[in-house]
Amino acid sequence: MLDVILARLQQGHRTIAYPAQEPTLPDRFRGLPQIDASKCPEGCRDCADACPTNAIAINGPKLELDLGRCLFCSDCTQACPEEAIHHTQDYRLSTRNRQDLVLDGQAPTPDGQTLVLAQALEEKSRRLFGRSLKLRQVSAGGCNACEADLNVLSTVVFDLGRFGIQFVASPRHADGIVVTGPVSENMRSALLTAYGAVPAPKLVIAVGACAISGGPFVDNPEVHNGCGKFLPVDLYIPGCPPHPMTILDGLLRLLGRLDEQRLPARA
Repeated sequence: MLDVILARLQQGHRTIAYPAQEPTLPDRFRGLPQIDASKCPEGCRDCADACPTNAIAINGPKLELDLGRCLFCSDCTQACPEEAIHHTQDYRLSTRNRQDLVLDGQAPTPDGQTLVLAQALEEKSRRLFGRSLKLRQVSAGGCNACEADLNVLSTVVFDLGRFGIQFVASPRHADGIVVTGPVSENMRSALLTAYGAVPAPKLVIAVGACAISGGPFVDNPEVHNGCGKFLPVDLYIPGCPPHPMTILDGLLRLLGRLDEQRLPARA
């Protein structure tokens, strides 16, 4: 017993300090893309042609990047001869509206943001879910990458439970569902059944490019290009898969649990 206590003391505190402190991310982390359309040569389509999911659209001088389709694969950054697109270390990617995931190359806001981050639920919903949120995760044909990063949130490093958020086994015990995967035809009925079993009022959270747009399977006849076709989505968390910090950040924003004044200014 003493050896166990000694080992635990040597391990120290393993839970990250977020949101009181910014998380430490690896150097190769691919976060929010930034676009400088002024660098794009006229008529150049190298980045758009390289994108495997058609996440990049070029309309004349305007270049748009759809984070809901983006796989964060870096094919576009490698193909661009002028380095007009690059990934930052910004893990904050979640939005409330699907259209807000489309970047258009405009200059960032004073706080460095180039997209509209997720706003908190209205006051009534925050009173219901803000202190205790139970979620049922539904893998609607996913590859298990997004599912794995959702599971990581329950480990001692992230300790999702300290925010009052917990994944539960039954949709009847849940306040909402977290959808991963492109919604294959074989999972369509199961997804709708799970959603119907959640008592109202309820939330729908789409995690990953597949759940938002179909991801690498977009427009395949066996999938439905995400859950938005069937369910009213309250929060979009892009990525392939999203980093656990991106997911955690999105959940806390939805619940109004983030005080931006507590976070150090980002470079």
